[in-house]
Order: sequence, then C-alpha cells, then structure tokens
Amino acid sequence: MNDDAKARLDALQPELVAIRRDIHAHPEMGMEEVRTSALVAEKLRGWGLNVTEGVGKYGVVATLKGRQPGQRAIGLRCDMDALSITEATGLPHASRNPGVMHACGHDGHTTMLLGAAKMLKDDPDFGGTVHFIFQPAEEGRGGAKAMIEDGLFDRFPVDAVYGLHNKPNRPFGTFAIQPGPAMAAGDRWVVTFRGTGGHGGSTPHMATDVTVLTAQFILAVQTIISRNVAAIDSAVISVGAIHGGSLLSTNVMPAEMVIGGTARSFTEEVRDIMERRMRELAAGLAASFGCTAEVEYHRRGTAVVNHVEQTGIAAKAAAGVVGEDKVNANAGPVTGGEDFSLMLKARPGSFMFMGIGAGGPSSEGLHTPTYDFNDDAIPVGVQYWLSLVKQELGSVGE
Repeated sequence: MNDDAKARLDALQPELVAIRRDIHAHPEMGMEEVRTSALVAEKLRGWGLNVTEGVGKYGVVATLKGRQPGQRAIGLRCDMDALSITEATGLPHASRNPGVMHACGHDGHTTMLLGAAKMLKDDPDFGGTVHFIFQPAEEGRGGAKAMIEDGLFDRFPVDAVYGLHNKPNRPFGTFAIQPGPAMAAGDRWVVTFRGTGGHGGSTPHMATDVTVLTAQFILAVQTIISRNVAAIDSAVISVGAIHGGSLLSTNVMPAEMVIGGTARSFTEEVRDIMERRMRELAAGLAASFGCTAEVEYHRRGTAVVNHVEQTGIAAKAAAGVVGEDKVNANAGPVTGGEDFSLMLKARPGSFMFMGIGAGGPSSEGLHTPTYDFNDDAIPVGVQYWLSLVKQELGSVGE
C-alpha cells in the first residue's frame, strides 16, 4: 500500500470504528437484519457504488468496475448476523437488543468489507469487476443458500469468491488458511425419548425411565467417534442441550426427555456414519428400556473445501500485507462450521482466518458473552481485501 492509500485508510478509520460499534450496538439475528442491511446499503450508495438489496431476503451486493481493462470478476463476502447471547462486556457500544449480540465478529467483518469498498471506489485502479457480498444469516439460518437460490452468481457472475473470518487469541496481524477441507460440516441433531413416566419415590419400578435411557444414550453416542469413525478421520459429536422433568416436581419421573447437539465432519462418508449410528443407538437403547425414540438429524451446509489455486492467491495477498512469516498457508482444518461452504461449491474460492490479537476484549473466544471485535484489526482486514483484489485483478494503490 502506497503512502497516499495508507493516509486515506488512516483518515477513514474513525468512521469505520463508528460504523462497527453502531452495528455492534444494534445486533440482529439471521434473516432479521433489517437495520444492518439498510445501513450497509446506505453507506455503499453514499460512497457512489451500485447497490442491490434484498438478495436472499436481506443480502446486499455492491458492484464496482475498475478503470483498467479486464474481464474477470471476483466476489468478496462477509456475514452480517448476530447470535442469541446476552452480552456481558459492559462496553459503551454493548448490545441494546437484549439477548442478542455480535459474539462472532460479524460486525467487524461487515465493517472491513465496507472499508474495502470505500477505498476501491475512491481509487478503482484495477481491471475487471468486484462484487461486495454482504450475507445475512450465516449462523445456521441459511443465508448463503438463500442468496445462491436468489440467483447470486447468475446476477453477479464471479470467477472466484473469497471469505474472511477473525480469530481471537491468535497473534494480531497474522493470517491462516488451509487448502482443501478447511472447516467442518456443522450438523444439528435432536433425539426425543418417550416413556410412561411415573412416581420416582413410590413406584419407579412401574415406569419406563427415560432419564436413565438418556444417560445411557449420551455415553453411547460418544462411541460413534471412537469406534465407528476411522482413527485417521476427524469428527465431533457434542451434546448441547438436555430437557426433561421439572425442578418444581423432582419426585416425578418425566415421560419425555429431549437431547440435542452438534455433529461435525469433513466428508460425506463420515457424516453418513454418524447419522446412521445415532439413529441405531437411539432406537436400540429405547427398545431395551421399553421406550420409543424419535431422531431428527439436520444436515447444515457442507464442509468448507478451499480450492487450491485460490488458496494460494489468498495466502499471497495476506503476505503482501503482513509478510510471509505471518501467514500460515497450511494451518490445518478446524471443526468450526461456515455456510460459505455453499458458495465454494458454486464457485472456486477460499476462506481466510485473520488473527485479531490476544489482549483486551477480543481475547475472549468466539460465541462468548464477553467477546468484542478488535477495532485495531479493521485496517488490516481492509488491506487484505485490497491486496486480494490486486492479486486477482491487477494494481491497487501502487
């Protein structure tokens, strides 16, 4: 980045921080991003970009053509939604929407892409077209799917598409990426056991006990990973919710117990094994206790599989910002999920992680009530996007 571009980015930083904190203070769940998408569209239009709203309900796409000759087009994608978490940061810009907060940094992602759009609009020294994709509902509510089904890549054709996600507790200004399988498919499951219920004090022997059945199932489901999935394959099954009975009537044995959780995998073969064995274990254990089982297994997206060529391009772009020594180009896969996977199935591309520092609020983990995006990382993310455009479409700010 030349001195003029750096000066422009430095001058833009206060506005970007204000935008990020405004979005943070007004978080919205997936497919409810009314205010956020309107703010994004307003900023982009105010900066002179061509904006399309309502793509996949609340998605926003801005398009910018470079002043140099070129026919290639790329997409740069961020996510805009928040999570159902009660914020506990105590910050002045903390959530004003009770029970909802930006605990995954999507407010920062949105702001960094807005900053890149502004910088490129002010100096479109590249050849081809950039589509800035602001996606709703990444956190399990189908935003990528909705945008694709609404003709995202037909209406805004791209030769490649790229995503970027922050990583707290990773050194500030570092980047990490993995060619091939990089993130897991994030499935959700719910098992409902039903029995007769009964009096836990006087006649437990006359009841079919779903509580002991539930305990046995929770232990048994862990054997899927240890005994059904090959040792060289990575997979995770975790229980995240257990519901049954009442603490106001602890002498009552419930007639129904509901258990829910997540399952993560990198291949369809392992995914099939996990679903099949979960159904078999639930049915078999329920029958042995004289109960019934109902299993719901919801496949959410697919594994994030980065394309090799675009991963190399992304790594080179990151190195152009922070140096090769701060870019891990073979970081290994992680079992977090991302619906950007669907965009990578539709078009070539890659998904990058950016370290935002180990100090201050951002050191708290993602999806925790005390997390906050590190505003100092905004210019680094903007520079990464600019460097990526340079790698794909030619000179930017040289």
